[in-house]
Amino acid sequence: MANGGGGGGGGGGGSSLRMSSNIHANHLSLDASSSSSSSSSSSSSSSSVHEPKMDALIIPVTMEVPCDSRGQRMWWAFLASSMVTFFGGLFIILLWRTLKYLWTVCCHCGGKTKEAQKINNGSSQADGTLKPVDEKEETVAAEVGWMTSVKDWAGVMISAQTLTGRVLVVLVFALSIGALVIYFIDSSNPIESCQNFYKDFTLQIDMAFNVFFLLYFGLRFIAANDKLWFWLEVNSVVDFFTVPPVFVSVYLNRSWLGLRFLRALRLIQFSEILQFLNILKTSNSIKLVNLLSIFISTWLTAAGFIHLVENSGDPWENFQNNQALTYWECVYLLMVTMSTVGYGDVYAKTTLGRLFMVFFILGGLAMFASYVPEIIELIGNRKKYGGSYSAVSGRKHIVVCGHITLESVSNFLKDFLHKDRDDVNVEIVFLHNISPNLELEALFKRHFTQVEFYQGSVLNPHDLARVKIESADACLILANKYCADPDAEDASNIMRVISIKNYHPKIRIITQMLQYHNKAHLLNIPSWNWKEGDDAICLAELKLGFIAQSCLAQGLSTMLANLFSMRSFIKIEEDTWQKYYLEGVSNEMYTEYLSSAFVGLSFPTVCELCFVKLKLLMIAIEYKSANRESRILINPGNHLKIQEGTLGFFIASDAKEVKRAFFYCKACHDDITDPKRIKKCGCKRLKVGARSRYPKDPFEFKNTAHSSQLVTEPVEDEQPSTLSPKKKQRNGGMRNSPSSSPKLMRHDPLLIPGNDQIDNMDSNVKKYDSTGMFHWCAPKEIEKVILTRSEAAMTVLSGHVVVCIFGDVSSALIGLRNLVMPLRASNFHYHELKHIVFVGSIEYLKREWETLHNFPKVSILPGTPLSRADLRAVNINLCDMCVILSANQNNIDDTSLQDKECILASLNIKSMQFDDSIGVLQANSQGFTPPGMDRSSPDNSPVHGMLRQPSITTGVNIPIITELVNDTNVQFLDQDDDDDPDTELYLTQPFACGTAFAVSVLDSLMSATYFNDNILTLIRTLVTGGATPELEALIAEENALRGGYSTPQTLANRDRCRVAQLALLDGPFADLGDGGCYGDLFCKALKTYNMLCFGIYRLRDAHLSTPSQCTKRYVITNPPYEFELVPTDLIFCLMQFDHNAGQSRASLSHSSHSSQSSSKKSSSVHSIPSTANRQNRPKSRESRDKQKYVQEERL
Repeated sequence: MANGGGGGGGGGGGSSLRMSSNIHANHLSLDASSSSSSSSSSSSSSSSVHEPKMDALIIPVTMEVPCDSRGQRMWWAFLASSMVTFFGGLFIILLWRTLKYLWTVCCHCGGKTKEAQKINNGSSQADGTLKPVDEKEETVAAEVGWMTSVKDWAGVMISAQTLTGRVLVVLVFALSIGALVIYFIDSSNPIESCQNFYKDFTLQIDMAFNVFFLLYFGLRFIAANDKLWFWLEVNSVVDFFTVPPVFVSVYLNRSWLGLRFLRALRLIQFSEILQFLNILKTSNSIKLVNLLSIFISTWLTAAGFIHLVENSGDPWENFQNNQALTYWECVYLLMVTMSTVGYGDVYAKTTLGRLFMVFFILGGLAMFASYVPEIIELIGNRKKYGGSYSAVSGRKHIVVCGHITLESVSNFLKDFLHKDRDDVNVEIVFLHNISPNLELEALFKRHFTQVEFYQGSVLNPHDLARVKIESADACLILANKYCADPDAEDASNIMRVISIKNYHPKIRIITQMLQYHNKAHLLNIPSWNWKEGDDAICLAELKLGFIAQSCLAQGLSTMLANLFSMRSFIKIEEDTWQKYYLEGVSNEMYTEYLSSAFVGLSFPTVCELCFVKLKLLMIAIEYKSANRESRILINPGNHLKIQEGTLGFFIASDAKEVKRAFFYCKACHDDITDPKRIKKCGCKRLKVGARSRYPKDPFEFKNTAHSSQLVTEPVEDEQPSTLSPKKKQRNGGMRNSPSSSPKLMRHDPLLIPGNDQIDNMDSNVKKYDSTGMFHWCAPKEIEKVILTRSEAAMTVLSGHVVVCIFGDVSSALIGLRNLVMPLRASNFHYHELKHIVFVGSIEYLKREWETLHNFPKVSILPGTPLSRADLRAVNINLCDMCVILSANQNNIDDTSLQDKECILASLNIKSMQFDDSIGVLQANSQGFTPPGMDRSSPDNSPVHGMLRQPSITTGVNIPIITELVNDTNVQFLDQDDDDDPDTELYLTQPFACGTAFAVSVLDSLMSATYFNDNILTLIRTLVTGGATPELEALIAEENALRGGYSTPQTLANRDRCRVAQLALLDGPFADLGDGGCYGDLFCKALKTYNMLCFGIYRLRDAHLSTPSQCTKRYVITNPPYEFELVPTDLIFCLMQFDHNAGQSRASLSHSSHSSQSSSKKSSSVHSIPSTANRQNRPKSRESRDKQKYVQEERL
């Protein structure tokens, strides 16, 4: 509207004037044509410049557009079109509802009247009179069906359930954003201006958009069930105030920004659109987009309103109090207003603007205070480790999941990335659903070149795809060893295996399991295949197996644990026990293919050559049959000939040393004395690699113990010894010349089976399980094996194993079967089995008994290991080993108190005192006589291979092994040691002495199994007594061992090595015990008795020149050839199965054992009778053996 004081301001113009709404109107004189046309209406105007009295808004005019010549504003027309549309439609809807309601009420009343008439006149009506009514109802039904179809069609068109609906919804949103962008462009123009629709491109586009919006509005209206609520929706209101003004704009040839800013409210649907496109999937991302879209749309909409009122002014002020603000300045104003900053550089001048700001600041401040922190929190809490792994070409990667903590990860990385391993070109990808804490994050950063962490779950296929599980070399699953519910933890890991195998069946999985019985569930997974590298490391099975082996050879658990753990060499100059112990700790177990130079040599010959020449200790080889099935043979004996492609198992300090066995060439390296110079030579020989072809029969067996026939001809080693003449040892009469008597040769227990195999083939007696790997007896009721204190004292137990177990009716089962099975291995003769006495709660042992009732020589003394009366009743001072276990360890939150029961029991036993009156009944299995040496022989008296200790009068000298959960608690076991509380477990004295064992040492098996799955097979073979996958499948079916009849096949399974300890105090190796070399002992034992020595169990103070009363021993693994021996040493060795020992003497019952064990003849259970005694054995001896066998079965 022009200023009232200036009448010459308006006229059709030949020049277009664009002026801002806040500038002073300067009316310029027009050209002649325009002056003549306007002279009649503005006679008082002059051609000079006229300044009005106040500010006014002048509507720009053009010659082409017949715009208002007086500059009159038409905003009310645009607003009226929207208001009339909204309220008119609302009135029609309400009127329709009112009429419909009235019609329904009237019809309802009329219906009741007609129904009454029908009841009165129903009998007089004929069938024909009802036909017109039926036709009318059918017509109505057809009409209703047509309307319903149209409504359903419209609903499908606007819904996101179909492809058409999704495309339409996304298109409407995109066009709404386009209309908003056009508004942003037009906001730089005046609020109201004259525009030519045919020449204004943006107006044409906006018109096209709004026509589409109008059609979409019609679809929505048809599909709406409640038209009233539809009319009041936000999207409908947006359409009311944006679509009609566009049509008015075309009609009036002018544009008004007006309420077009309401298109910004469409941004609220941005989250829905992204969900339709399957872009947003997580709740956090949906919530974040919702908050952002609501905040931004409210912000932009409010800024549009301020822009409108501030640039227009107040209507009651005749729009004179306006101010020029761009849209983006209004956006800035709203932000500083919401944040309560208010700099004052931009502010509202109009009354409408200020009134709006008063109300907006209330809602805006609340929204800003609630939305912004939540948005920041969601952005801040977005997974920092939520990316995807990018595989590096030429580099393998593994995925580690499960129990990811600082302790588990640090132990795993320390072993996996150890420098002794050959170049580890493997990247480790950790996947866990909880982000790492600061300490764990720092650990990842220290290994950032080889370690990556991603947050997610293996149960989510999307997360598995992120870590590229399909291209991973393996997936390792760690278990929480300290959880309160082991079965629940195993179930979680089994579900992880199922999820991973379901996503990629071919992936190799190595998982930790806590309970042995849960391993059976893995067999139910169709794609689980242990032949393809899938392995389950059962911590309970291995832990109790290690402890069981310590009952047979004390200290073996420590040695084996050190062998598969990667330890760095720590050099100590002082002559202390730690020096020799740490030299052995640096040894690990490796595998390497043997050089073709070893082809044709027997296993003992290759062992001797490797030990003497290559400074390597080979303990086993892998046997692969023609059908590619492999099994590991530990010290198989001299009947085996090495063929091409044989894989050997070595004990060495690093992987580079083991390469000597692969590079060795007799032609090039025969005269080399320094093993470090044995490297790859240029000889043209067959290179055996990891994928080399195996011959159909890799090994040549001659006169094997698996044969059921007696072989009388002697077996002579076809290859010369690798020792120099000075180092060659005499055979000791066991290996004879070719001219020696065949009768003597046939009694070599290491080469020829004895008659006891045939004797044991009794079809009426089941002595072994169905696999022939373990001794077996018929199931016994637990009441028959329970002993009272008096009964235990009358039994006079000796040379037995006492198992002190803490547990109650609510404790988790630890699986005592895994402790008993190695002690009942079939490679022991029945009379060699150590009696096992459990001391503990009868309620707990009843729960375990179902898995123990098939094993012979097992008794239970109900009580507590803390009761000295119970301990004295079982003659703990005469036991071969006392094992202390607890099933309550993980029920305590304080880690320092988790081992309190085991520590208290250990200290209680060590503080006990005993008199020497029953010293003659002490345990007698500290050593053994080598096969073929008769203890009664005058040449070998008094005792051979037997270390007789003085009678135990104090509990300190009782052999004990204590299970610990927390490594740091090892400091409480020995009060006289000087171990630092922060010392690692393997460096502490109790662990080095074999008196303490913690499950944490088994963590190293994960990485050892990944690099070489044969290592786990070897360890399991050594410690479980012969458990095989077939046996596990059988136990999974019945949860118990099944008895079987003795057959040549099952009896042949007894012929396998076992670990024992060889004493040097006297016997055939006594001459080497005093200052001899370990290498000479190694060669003599190997050549003479096929025994493979691999370590020493030495008294702790043996290096001191002064005598010491300390009876503690420590472990020395794989000493060098020149290592000096002392008489008190015990030698760890792999002993061949002795077929003749089963008939060397009668089986001892508990009553007879006490009277016979005092004699020298019965002081060792491992000795073998002389040849003459074997030949002259009467048949009545066999009947007595069987009779006493039955007596012991009853006990």
